[in-house]
Order: sequence, then structure tokens, then C-alpha cells
Amino acid sequence: MPYVTSAPVVSRQQTEIRPLLQERLHTLARAHQVPGAQLAVHTDGVTYTVHTGEADVTTGRPFTADTAVPLGSVTKCATAAVVMLLAADGDLALTDRVATYVPELRTSRATVRQLLSHTAGLPTGPDSDHVATLTPSRYLSAHCAERDAVCAPGTGFSYSNAGFIAAGRLIESVTGMTWQEAVRAFLLEPLGTAPAFLGDPAPARPVASGHSANALSGRVRAVQQTLAPVEAPAGALLASALDLVALGRDLIGQGPRAVLPHDAAEEMRRPVPGAVPGVLADAWGLGLALFQQGTAQWCGHDGNAQGTSCHLRAEPESGTVVAFTSNANSGTALWQALADDLAEIIGRGVPAAPAPREAGRRLALPQCAGTYHNGTVEYRVTADAAGSLALSVNGDTPAPLVCYADLSCDLVDPSNGRRVPGGNFVRDPETGAIDRLQISGRTARRTGTA
Repeated sequence: MPYVTSAPVVSRQQTEIRPLLQERLHTLARAHQVPGAQLAVHTDGVTYTVHTGEADVTTGRPFTADTAVPLGSVTKCATAAVVMLLAADGDLALTDRVATYVPELRTSRATVRQLLSHTAGLPTGPDSDHVATLTPSRYLSAHCAERDAVCAPGTGFSYSNAGFIAAGRLIESVTGMTWQEAVRAFLLEPLGTAPAFLGDPAPARPVASGHSANALSGRVRAVQQTLAPVEAPAGALLASALDLVALGRDLIGQGPRAVLPHDAAEEMRRPVPGAVPGVLADAWGLGLALFQQGTAQWCGHDGNAQGTSCHLRAEPESGTVVAFTSNANSGTALWQALADDLAEIIGRGVPAAPAPREAGRRLALPQCAGTYHNGTVEYRVTADAAGSLALSVNGDTPAPLVCYADLSCDLVDPSNGRRVPGGNFVRDPETGAIDRLQISGRTARRTGTA
């Protein structure tokens, strides 16, 4: 059974919160072409849960409170939590070299702490369809060799699925269990969550299908999940919004079922020096994105699988936890709109994205033109006669870059001209030359000039 909190006596004001959440979720889901969604909010000692729509537009199956949704990268919170449980039991130390447990990374000096905070210097990793038949050992040997490093361990942040494949391999090495078995035994079942994973031949609970929504045609169609088995520790967990609230409460040390020791949970929420995630968050802990809102620091994670969008936020001082799941690629826009509305409904704003930056004046940066690589991904930055830049990824249509004096940049969507935060260029601390590019939290090494 999914985790359900015991409900204390509620006030009249509290009885008004659930219908407001329900109405807003339903309205926004229709506006954003999201077939189905769940929202669970724990605030002031009460958990509210609402859901809407269909789990699969092809069959018309309804979305329920128990429906499990492919979480995508929110899975990384669970993987990191299991590593922290092993550390709390003395089976490993966060300062240990990863290579102690993962021999495929024997040339890397990265520590377990760096692995969980995306500061190990590992590449993002190739697309799922390129690694469908690989074992973790073959994956790490082929794609995480010393030549693939995007920076020296501890010197920069680069979001990496490969790093969490290594974390899964570490868990298997230490426990003698598969990643799924360890997550089930050490985390999910103690939390009271019914385990569900991508690839389960006969899931024990209803599962939502992912969907692709086309804003121009108005069509919504079901899509297949393509995550490779080897990538499971980075994105294979399925859960409901209520399940995520249970996890979130444990991460801030305020759940009724204390699975993570208090010190371990606190360590996960502590900002790691040098972990500067750019557009992904304001800071990063161990397996957790960190968001600053005024004096409050929220923790959580965002995740997208094929046709799903899921989000978790938790704030330890107030004990507030917000979890959202949806089964459409347009669910991220729904989440951003919903987070804006929660301040009025529950009295607390919820950060959907990092705090807006102050970039300074616009500036042409022709010296940044060149070729950058993160594993198999090539970023090509070109400059026109005026020094304005454009970015192409693996040969795709170039997108204009708007650059600023602090070396940050916005991406301009060629189809509609909208500007969104993209990332930043990074100087070599010794020479001052531009030697790296961080886009959407992924860092690429400069491998060629214009």
C-alpha cells in the first residue's frame, strides 16, 4: 500500500484547502494538455492529496491517488538516500574513493560525496538507445574513462546520469543486492511505499503511461518509456505524489517513519562547495537540488521520463512538503504555474526554479566561439561578424545566445524568440581562458576554437 499519513483534527480553514487544490490542479491540467496529474501537499501537520484525469488516453484508465508515475530523475533522491543509509551503517564513508567499490572508475580520484553531488567530473552519458544492451560494468568502462572527464573531481558541477549509474553499481557492490532490491528493502518498504520500477512485467499497482502533447495540433498521444535497464539508478523509479511526500518528509527529518538518520538527512541537504548547478537549482547537496526562497532553503528534485514530469520540494523549518506528478511532457509548465498559485492556497510559496539572477549588461563574447564536448555530446558555438553567438548541439539547428558580462547566457528559441536561462561559460582559474561551457547544468570541455 502507498504511504498515507494519519490526519489530525482539521480546522475550517484546512477543509477549504483541498477543494482549492483540486480545482486548480484540474483547471491547469486542462490548460496545459496534461491527461492526468497528482498533487500532494503536507503543511501544518496535515497531508492533502488531489488527482485528476486519465492515466492513459488510449484506454481511458482513470488517474487515482495510488497510480504510480515514472519519476525520471527524481529517482536519484532514492539512490542517494540508500548510499547515505550504507554510510550511516558504516559500510562506506563519503570520503572514500568511488573506485574502492566501483573498479571500472579506478583511474578517477572522485569520492562518494562528489559522486552524489555531480562534482565527480563524469560526463552526462550517452542516449538510452545507445546503451540498451550494456551492463553497468561495460557502461562505466566505455563511457567514464579518464579521457571522458569534463573536469577534475571537486572543481565543478556537471549533472550526470552516468554518475548515478556508478552510484547504483556502488550499492550493488556493497550490499550484494541489485539496485532495485536494495532500494526496495532499505528505503521504499520502510517508508510504507509499494515499490514499482520501469520494466516490471506485472506491476503490483496501477501505472500511468507517458504522453506527448502537441500545442499546435491539440493532439495528445501515449508514448513508450525508453530508459535502458543500465540507467535504472538514475531514473527507473515509479511512485505517486503521496509516496513522494513520504520521501520528502523523511529527507527533512519530519516523517513519522524515520528511515534516514537525522544526521544523514541533514548531510544530504547541506550545500556542497563547488556544486554550482546553474539553471537547475541554487545549490546542490547529496542527491538533492537546493532552492533558496528568502531565508528558507528547500530541497528536492525535478524529473522527466518519456512523457512525464514529476517534482518534489521540501522545507525543513516549516515541515512543508509538496509533490507533483503528471503524465505529459507539458507537465513542467503546469508545475511552474501550480507552484506560483500555492502561496495563495497554503500560505507558503514553493520554488519551482532557481532564484532569478542578476546577469548585468549584455555583452558580445566572440572569444567563446568553439567546440565543446561532454562525452558523446558536441556543443558548437559560432560567432557572427558582430560577435553574437549561437549554439548547436550535435548538429541541431543553432539557437541564438544572449550573453552577459558575468559570462552567463540565455538561449533564444528559434521558433518563437522566447529567451530562457541557458547556462554560462567558465574560465580556467589559472590562465583565465574560456575552457568550459555549462548548459542546462551539464558542463562541456573546450576541445577546439572557432
